Amino acid sequence: MSDTSRFAICIRNTDYAVSLKPLKVYPVLDDLDAEQDGMIRIIDESGEDYLHTAARFVVVTIPSMDARALLQAIETLTPTHH
Repeated sequence: MSDTSRFAICIRNTDYAVSLKPLKVYPVLDDLDAEQDGMIRIIDESGEDYLHTAARFVVVTIPSMDARALLQAIETLTPTHH
């Protein structure tokens, strides 16, 4: 397991208002091929992973222990879709 985890903070949701919320923090999934093409794979509002243009986000890297706490907070604040 990595010592760090990446998260993306949405700074631009133009044309994606349903799947991306401004200033919301999204977990980043590693996808090196996509990142070479200027894309980023995140888990969005649907709860699924999707590719988005990296320019829509500011990406931060944090220690794994803090990442676990952040993921728990995201899950607590995000309504489930059933």
